[in-house]
Formats: sequence, C-alpha cells, structure tokens
Amino acid sequence: MDVHTPERRSRNMRAVRSKNTNPEIIIRKLLFSQGFRFRIHVKSLPGNPDIVLPKYRVAVFVHGCFWHGHGCYLFKLPNVRREFWQNKIAENKLRDVRDFQILVQSGWRVLYVWECACKGRLKWNYEELAQRLSDWIHRADPRAISAEIQHV
Repeated sequence: MDVHTPERRSRNMRAVRSKNTNPEIIIRKLLFSQGFRFRIHVKSLPGNPDIVLPKYRVAVFVHGCFWHGHGCYLFKLPNVRREFWQNKIAENKLRDVRDFQILVQSGWRVLYVWECACKGRLKWNYEELAQRLSDWIHRADPRAISAEIQHV
C-alpha cells in the first residue's frame, strides 16, 4: 500500500527528470571547464547518451543510482511494490548492457558516471572528478572501452 494519495504519487513521479538532472549538469560543467565540447541527449545513438564527445568517440551516461540499481548507499529498494521495482531496475540494467554492447561494437568508448560520484556524503571533490573525466577521455588506449566513476 502506497503512503501517498494517487494524486501526490503522480505529482512526485512527474518531478523525476530523465534529462538535465543535477548530476548531469554538474558533469557537463566539469567537462566544459576542462575544454571539452559535446552534444547532449543524442537520440541517434543507442541508449540516448546524456553527453557525447564526437571528437573522442565517447558516450557518457550519468546514471541515477536508484534507476540503474547501483549497489551504493544511495540505492534503496522501496518497500512498496518491491517486485515491480525489482523488475523495472532489472530491465533498466539489461537495456544498459545491450546499449553498451552496441556502442562498443560501433567503435564508441563508454563512460558511466554514477550519481553518487557527484552527490551525497561520499561524492568526489569536483576538481578531482574533472581530472578523472579528462584523464579517461584523453586516454589513447583502445582497450579502455569503458569506465565507471562512482563514490569515493
């Protein structure tokens, strides 16, 4: 049983954004401050990456820890409708894997930045986070096809 009325739950869910989230905006500002230029929400690529750096063939996904089932301290499965949420998050994870495979097979490198890297008590110092982003993007090693940045 939900603790909110249907109207309140609907209003809450409408407020959850899938684009231009605070963590995404932070990452865009950090990349821009490092001199990177990029496109956002590129629908022509699998998974609609949040940030795309065409010059480097890098796709960046800024994942919410809840929506993508990250095992960090920000993730907590709701007690209400647990099976629904378990299935929803499992489907999101499967979709993420599929999109990753297609991107890599197409010659893209993929970077996942988790919400907990820039939000919460264990977030990265923004200067250090900017440096990590820059270092990975500039890495010429073709084997570095993916990376994750999460809480410290």
